[in-house]
Amino acid sequence: MIVIKYGGHVLESAETNDLIIAVISKFHLSGGRVVLVHGGGPAIDAELKFHQIPTTMSAGYRVTTPEVMDVVQRTLSGTVLRDLTNKFIAQGVNAVGISSGDGKTLRAHKYQPLVNGEVTDIGLVGEAEQADATFLNLLLDNGYLPIVSPVAVQSDGQALNINGDIAAGSIAGALGADEVLFITDVAGIYRSWPDLSTFIAEISLSELAEIAPRFADGMAPKARAVITALSSGAAQARIIDGRDSANLESALHGVGGTVVKA
Repeated sequence: MIVIKYGGHVLESAETNDLIIAVISKFHLSGGRVVLVHGGGPAIDAELKFHQIPTTMSAGYRVTTPEVMDVVQRTLSGTVLRDLTNKFIAQGVNAVGISSGDGKTLRAHKYQPLVNGEVTDIGLVGEAEQADATFLNLLLDNGYLPIVSPVAVQSDGQALNINGDIAAGSIAGALGADEVLFITDVAGIYRSWPDLSTFIAEISLSELAEIAPRFADGMAPKARAVITALSSGAAQARIIDGRDSANLESALHGVGGTVVKA
């Protein structure tokens, strides 16, 4: 059972997107159990720019005002989710698009990260506090491929923008996934990015937790997601560069990228 996190930057290329979808579809149609969690940062950026809504990033997370949240929800759970679901259906896959709040899949609370040593309010950004795989298992057991947007919800119904990596990690843990696979635009984890000589082919969960505080920007939530997934039940994580679909083909056969073992 594999949870795949499909990074928003990979989604930018229509050609790459089609190739990735074809590879995942083939794996699913051959009997592989897959849950796909997608991102969509570039699509959100484009929509915010179109509507002239300012946005900033803090500690690798989007500062999410109520106005920004409206755009995030309709972009991720609307345009991006529907487009992906439709493309999988075109491949013959019985795909179902949901938000991470549906069916109690994720419940979240506001996340306030440490920025320069201080707790910082970054708006309607969520952190998973409870994951329930019941609904996803129901879909998987009946042959569906669930596609999940990272829009979570508080117990009071407030929608929250949850980082896609964190959503995928929490869901993978709840499912007890054999692997959570992060499709990104980098080859894997580096001890000192952008020094390519520091690439890590395999690392343990404890070793990753030790070096993770040094990570910044997009790699910081990715490391947190891996730690969350493996600490809560997933067997291992793998991070690959999905700009070449051959890397995904290899990853689905257990080869390539950075592997993190519990």
